Amino acid sequence: MKFKRILLKLSGESLAGETKQGISEGKLLEYAGQIKNIVSLKIEIGIVIGGGNIFRGLSGENKGFDRVKGDQMGMLATVINSLALQNALEALGVKTKVYTAVNIESVGERFAKPKVMEALKDNYVCIFSGGTGNPYFSTDTASALRAVEIEADVFLKGTRVDGVYSADPEKDPKAVKFDGITFDEVYERNLKVMDLTSFTLCKENNMPVIVFDMDTPGNLEKIVKNEITGTIITNKK
Repeated sequence: MKFKRILLKLSGESLAGETKQGISEGKLLEYAGQIKNIVSLKIEIGIVIGGGNIFRGLSGENKGFDRVKGDQMGMLATVINSLALQNALEALGVKTKVYTAVNIESVGERFAKPKVMEALKDNYVCIFSGGTGNPYFSTDTASALRAVEIEADVFLKGTRVDGVYSADPEKDPKAVKFDGITFDEVYERNLKVMDLTSFTLCKENNMPVIVFDMDTPGNLEKIVKNEITGTIITNKK
């Protein structure tokens, strides 16, 4: 398995570390170090990071926030996380650009495929912030969209578990891990991997998804070197 270009989705909640809120400097530097290691492998990297460590639109709606305003706040939370990751990467000497799905000119360039493709080829890590720029869409959907747009070889979904299981492995000790599974099987089994919109985008555009444990240092490099296997989701086994 050889990747020339990847889309990496990082969890905002994981970025918070043990504090469960805000940004953990230790976790941020750990992520940056893992990303730097795969930059050295000459792999082109696009990144989407969630904002759940700061604000999540759906949870805001449950507390009385207007859904659109809540989602806009969530989009801005992803911008904060993206800037933090950019700062950490640049401190390690990694060339990085932040692109936004909303107009914040002083923070990052507005996403446009030609500019992004040129930056990727110039060995910049490209961080895509602001979700899709629209309410009612998750950062998983933004990740799937960007993966398709930049013509990535794979969508790597970094989580705190090492793949897709038949049930929640944190709750069910009998849960079985899948090494490989099809999009149709995930849908039929009602496995909670991604929301339906992101899932459909990947399925219809034949974008393979690998779910893996990003919270264990070194796993990102092992995934791209095929030294460990998360769960790969494709249209055909």
